[in-house]
Amino acid sequence: MHRRRRTALLLSAVIAAAPLLTACGNDAHPGAAAVVGGQRITVAQLENRVSEVRAAQRAAVPDDTQYAQVIAKSGTLPRDVLHNLVLDQVLHRAAQDAGVTVTRKELQKMRSELEEQVGGAKALQTAWLQQYGIAPERLDENLRLQLEAQKLAAALGTDTGKPAFWNALAVASKKLDIDLNPRYGTWDVQKSSRADAKTPWVREVTAAGTPQTA
Repeated sequence: MHRRRRTALLLSAVIAAAPLLTACGNDAHPGAAAVVGGQRITVAQLENRVSEVRAAQRAAVPDDTQYAQVIAKSGTLPRDVLHNLVLDQVLHRAAQDAGVTVTRKELQKMRSELEEQVGGAKALQTAWLQQYGIAPERLDENLRLQLEAQKLAAALGTDTGKPAFWNALAVASKKLDIDLNPRYGTWDVQKSSRADAKTPWVREVTAAGTPQTA
């Protein structure tokens, strides 16, 4: 597949350095980060998921300086997490349309094999956190989707890197009528991927409070 907490002082510095996105005009879906298949992914839900990742990163990197570096390298985390949340639903819809299901036994087998490959449960959690930004408590969820992707590709007679697989996701994306809050970008149906939005009514406000045209 395709693709913490530090001291209050550090958190303040990170917040001050990051551009804030504000939208002029009315929000078509107040409080929603995205609407997928008529169901809202709320900003609060997104923030909770981001907090899970940050907490896991902080636990894995207790050194303040190293943790600050992790934060700096993952400044797009909210957008990345939202991308994953939406893509998960797209993949699940495509799998359902193809009659693909995943059993608990299959999931346990996959996890056991991966743990054996990387050196245990903790090592697997660390690998998924570092490589994919998946918090430990969401590992089984993600592995189930990985299995769905594999089984969907098999059902289509292809693999996850081929056009036939991504065409199936594009069909699912279209059916779900995905609508992202502009502050998080737009959803490219054909690529089943989030893209940064360039709209004149979305402004970046710097820490100094000076509006800049996006």
